[in-house]
Amino acid sequence: MIPREEPDRFADLLSSREIERLVCSGGLRYPAVRVVKAGEQIPLDRYTSDIRWRPDSFARTAEPARVAEEFAAGATIVLQALHHNCLPIAHFCRELETELGHPVQANSYYTPKRSQGFAVHHDTHDVFVLQIEGEKRWLVYEPLFELPLKHQKYSRQLGEAGEPVEDFVLRAGDTLYLPRGWLHEALTSESDSLHLTVGINVYSWIDAFRAALDECENDVEFRRSVATDGESPNDLAAKLIERLEPEDVARRMRRRFVRQRRAILEGQLSEVAALESLTVATALERRQTVIADFDGTTLRFEGRELRFPARVHAEVEAIVQSEVPFSASELPGTLDDEGRLVLVKRLIREGFLRHNAADD
Repeated sequence: MIPREEPDRFADLLSSREIERLVCSGGLRYPAVRVVKAGEQIPLDRYTSDIRWRPDSFARTAEPARVAEEFAAGATIVLQALHHNCLPIAHFCRELETELGHPVQANSYYTPKRSQGFAVHHDTHDVFVLQIEGEKRWLVYEPLFELPLKHQKYSRQLGEAGEPVEDFVLRAGDTLYLPRGWLHEALTSESDSLHLTVGINVYSWIDAFRAALDECENDVEFRRSVATDGESPNDLAAKLIERLEPEDVARRMRRRFVRQRRAILEGQLSEVAALESLTVATALERRQTVIADFDGTTLRFEGRELRFPARVHAEVEAIVQSEVPFSASELPGTLDDEGRLVLVKRLIREGFLRHNAADD
């Protein structure tokens, strides 16, 4: 736990006022919002309804009045996947992803005073808890199951938590790190509590072996049927091991990480609309939220693979490596002005580039 005397440290990410605005707007739908109490999920029919519409209903839409009643009765309001639908948190998580090289997610937990949202449990990913408002008492216990994977949730069959090894109060501005597998629970005191849980989904050796095995499907020997006695050719294991060289493991890990990032396209409607007035002198910049790799012919980012002819390598490489605003006319390479405009316009449409934010 990192204590700080900075109660407003995370105020730019989220606030109870913003939680109330989101909940009371009447537009939140499950699973973006959940309501839980003492470790149990409140049945959906107690706080959601289907709004009839054509061609499809807005299913499981939160009813603000019902959510408010549950909150007043001690239930916790959980807003999930805020890295997908809250811009400040999306930017924050993307910055963490850039630094850590692993996927990052974020949920918020708004718990009324003298209440508990979840009973003792462990998370299957590493967690940073950012206390935004109020305070919570945290009890942390030794793991009963070391380094659980996503599907290895906590259950009482694993055993009961022993005596807590940590017992402390997290106050606004404080940060807590919980490695995956460590049991914990949290309770509020005489004030409501709002905290943000930032989860880090690391790449494990199970992931590495599975990715290597997936590549083995291109080898016909791995596609042959298994004999009834279960015996396998002696060289199959060796062939798999060959695919686990450090550089290959790192390559697959990075490739999956880059491919799975979801675009954060702030202002994209305006960007596309402004393409008609774009000139080679227009100041542009690479979107700071983009995590990408360029191997000389293929630009990979956010699930896209853009292939370029060798003759534009210099221009694309300069764009990928750019850290300051630039114009198309300043790019190196042999493209003429028309070709440079075609290139930068495509990258704006794809969400890689945008107009220089300083000019907005």
